[in-house]
Amino acid sequence: MKEIDNILTRNSPLQLCEPYPSDEQMDIIYKAALRAPDHAWLRPSRFLQVTGDGLDKLSKIFYQYAKENMGDISEDKLIKYKKAPFRAPMIIILITNVTNHPSVPEHEQMFSTAAAAQNILLALHAFKFGGIWRTGKFAMNKDIEKSLGLASNQKILGFLYVGTPCGKVKKIPEIKTDDFVSKLQ
Repeated sequence: MKEIDNILTRNSPLQLCEPYPSDEQMDIIYKAALRAPDHAWLRPSRFLQVTGDGLDKLSKIFYQYAKENMGDISEDKLIKYKKAPFRAPMIIILITNVTNHPSVPEHEQMFSTAAAAQNILLALHAFKFGGIWRTGKFAMNKDIEKSLGLASNQKILGFLYVGTPCGKVKKIPEIKTDDFVSKLQ
């Protein structure tokens, strides 16, 4: 796939199924992720790869958090949160390992992890896999971070749901760049 076509055709699939990338493919995908811009080479990006029994563990964490912290939540909503990790056969949890640095603020380190996430999505697409980036109530959540054993300086930016696109394919809308670009000359 031509590099530019890979970027222009990347899309978040409606549904993700088995298989997910092999360990060898994931090694390349993580190397691509770690090519993201990284001021002062702090290497803030970390990834927690969740598959198999790990999806069950994440399901229990989501369910328990929702039950204990979301007040008067319906049983339907609890079940939705419990099922959330099973939307794909693999989840990559995006984590920023924040370092105190005199010239690289926390938000810039988080931006680096966001750029790493985009590189993951593009690398997945190059291998003919798909990914969906989700945030919601479980991202940037100290309780979830603690439940996963993260250090106090580590923040979850989101969850990449990963697998093989299946089912109906979303149409990529035409983009008119003039609607988004201004010029200062």
